[in-house]
Amino acid sequence: MKVITDHKWHDFKYKYEVPEKVLKDLFSHLDEDETDYFFKYHNRWYHISDFMRMEPGTLFYGSNKWDGYLSDTFFSGILIKMDEDCDKYMVGMFYG
Repeated sequence: MKVITDHKWHDFKYKYEVPEKVLKDLFSHLDEDETDYFFKYHNRWYHISDFMRMEPGTLFYGSNKWDGYLSDTFFSGILIKMDEDCDKYMVGMFYG
C-alpha cells in the first residue's frame, strides 16, 4: 500500500466553522456536545468520529504511527494522525 500526504499539521475546525448545510446533511447524527474535530480534505468535510482507531501492529501503523483510517474502497482510504494535544491533525490517502 502507498500513502500520499503533505506531512503538514492542520488545525481542526469547530462546529460553527462548518457550513450549516454540511452539518445538516452529513453530521446530523452527532451529539450537540461534539463541536470540534471537523476538517476538510479534498473538498469534503469529515469529523474525527468517521475514523476507525488504529492500534500498534495494524496496517499503516508502522513508522508514521497513523491513529485512524476511513476506507473509501477495499484498496483505498484516508489516514489521520493527531498531535499529542489532539488539537492538530495530519491527513493522508492510502491506496494499493
